[in-house]
Amino acid sequence: MQKRNATVAVIGAGDFIGSEIAKKFAAEGFTVFAGRRNGDKLAPLVAEIEAMGGTIVARSLDARKEEEVTAFLNDADAHAPLEVCIFNIGANVNFPILETTERVFRKVWEMACYSGFLAGREAARLMLARGQGNIFFTGATASLRGGSGFAAFAAAKFGLRAIAQSIARELGPKNIHVAHLIIDSGVDTAWVRERREAMWGKEALDNPDLLMPPASVAASYWQLYQQPRSAWTFELEIRPFGEKW
Repeated sequence: MQKRNATVAVIGAGDFIGSEIAKKFAAEGFTVFAGRRNGDKLAPLVAEIEAMGGTIVARSLDARKEEEVTAFLNDADAHAPLEVCIFNIGANVNFPILETTERVFRKVWEMACYSGFLAGREAARLMLARGQGNIFFTGATASLRGGSGFAAFAAAKFGLRAIAQSIARELGPKNIHVAHLIIDSGVDTAWVRERREAMWGKEALDNPDLLMPPASVAASYWQLYQQPRSAWTFELEIRPFGEKW
């Protein structure tokens, strides 16, 4: 692979989407700064990227803490110019409204909305100094509409979308591409498979075209990165061809 003098920061480098994003950008020559709450869980990702000749720095990161987000992105930028920041924290939970406690609502908002604001602001601070960069946010169906049991999650994702829109309108004219990717589908992860089986039975897993492979999400982020600034996308909706919408 051809090494680049550039860093991508993945905030929310989980086992599925986040890891695939990290692997895709590493394969394209980026240095990857990967952060998640339990940094020890990044060991398999580190081993995989290093085995293919890539470069990765793995960190424990609580994205709800301003000082940790600032330090994480500053360290990434010090290693090589921060060219891409991807915010990929989900916090997808389902609670009936009477079971949605104050703590649940606040925690989901902190994880999926407030931490996105911190990531976007601090990435923008570094990118504005060079007059270029890319800030991408992972959204969901709940970014566009609420659903039964999803008051906390939808409120947070609505808020994240508003943050992304506001930043895009402000920073687009300053040569920083801000985009919001809506994943309108269940992603093929162990948690989603367990949940679908519990709700609808094993037959719900029979059609492989109704779950989105995490690598497909990573490919969509790479496509966003490659767009010329004369035709930037702000919002990209993706779903498997078999998904009803």
